[in-house]
Amino acid sequence: MSDLFRSAIHARVSKLPPLPAHHDDEEMEDGDEEAEAADSIGDLHPTMPAPTRYPRKRMPNPDYAPISASNYFEQASQIIVEPSDLDFRAYYTPPKFEDGTVFICHHGAGYSGLSFALFAKEVARLSKGECGVLSLDCRGHGKTVRIKDAVTAEQEDLSIDTLTNDLVNLVSTVFPDPSKAPSLLLIGHSLGGSVCVRACPGLQEKKYRITGVAVLDVVEEFTLEALPMMHNLLDARPDGFASPEDAVEWHYITHAIRNVESARISIPSIIKPNPTGQSPAYVWRTPLRATAPYWSSWFTGLSSKFLSARTARLLVLAGTERLDKELMIGQMQGKFQLVVLAGVGHMVHEDDPAKLAEVLVEFWRRNERVVVGVKKVGEV
Repeated sequence: MSDLFRSAIHARVSKLPPLPAHHDDEEMEDGDEEAEAADSIGDLHPTMPAPTRYPRKRMPNPDYAPISASNYFEQASQIIVEPSDLDFRAYYTPPKFEDGTVFICHHGAGYSGLSFALFAKEVARLSKGECGVLSLDCRGHGKTVRIKDAVTAEQEDLSIDTLTNDLVNLVSTVFPDPSKAPSLLLIGHSLGGSVCVRACPGLQEKKYRITGVAVLDVVEEFTLEALPMMHNLLDARPDGFASPEDAVEWHYITHAIRNVESARISIPSIIKPNPTGQSPAYVWRTPLRATAPYWSSWFTGLSSKFLSARTARLLVLAGTERLDKELMIGQMQGKFQLVVLAGVGHMVHEDDPAKLAEVLVEFWRRNERVVVGVKKVGEV
């Protein structure tokens, strides 16, 4: 599963329509690149150094300077989704062909859609443009904001039902006609995996064609076991950082993210300037401690819902982790494909985006470009 769990246990469409946008529907321009370079319950390493509550002042290290996402996604747009009262931030690279597939990517708690940046570029390369990637900032994260009913970050509703409805509403807004929409492959990391699994039947009821659902590094039983330790793990994080470079460096040297290029793209999107104007200069954008009332509901029932999804199913885990009983039985019955990636932590899509893209494109080919006589994953 994840280093998060280990820590806790040790402690105890070429012609597809462009993204509809109320405003800011553009390719990523220079001004936006700078902004992108500046937005989890993450992978907190058990041997990380003690947190620095007020980071020391020093010159930012250029080796950890933010990188623009413009070379990884073709578009960055704000999308008005009125049923959710949200102005969604979404990053999109469309498929190059009318019969292409779009990978819908949902990040984990505390992260943002930019965590799939390197993965998106690899998918486009490996699929030769047949697959596109749409990666979103979910409610209370990144650059997604309320339209009318402004609330504080601590008051934001991050219940699993709300997040699931948000994803269904976003897809319905981006692709309003299911009969003309591309096929969709739902990919979710940690919390995002739970959202994608639950959104799958809702999208199918609306007649969207779902090629498959892929869950990245989360197993219900062991995640629920780890939750009591989450406050201790959050205590191990700094309150903030002196600069975006310091935030990137902290994530890299603690192995929260093991790919420095990906960290330089994604980490600046999960911090923001301190609104008080005091030290530390940058603080976390999403207050994870305030989400504690939702933690259990995020993952309860995940295994059964994953196994009952009426589409191909893929579970990708980091390291040689165990399955819970329900998943173990499902695997023996051939109900889903299991892939274990070596040399990665909880952020599998950031740590080794090329390998994960290879796995997902192969999964897509097997289940979307079906050869007569070859069963789809999950077919008995």
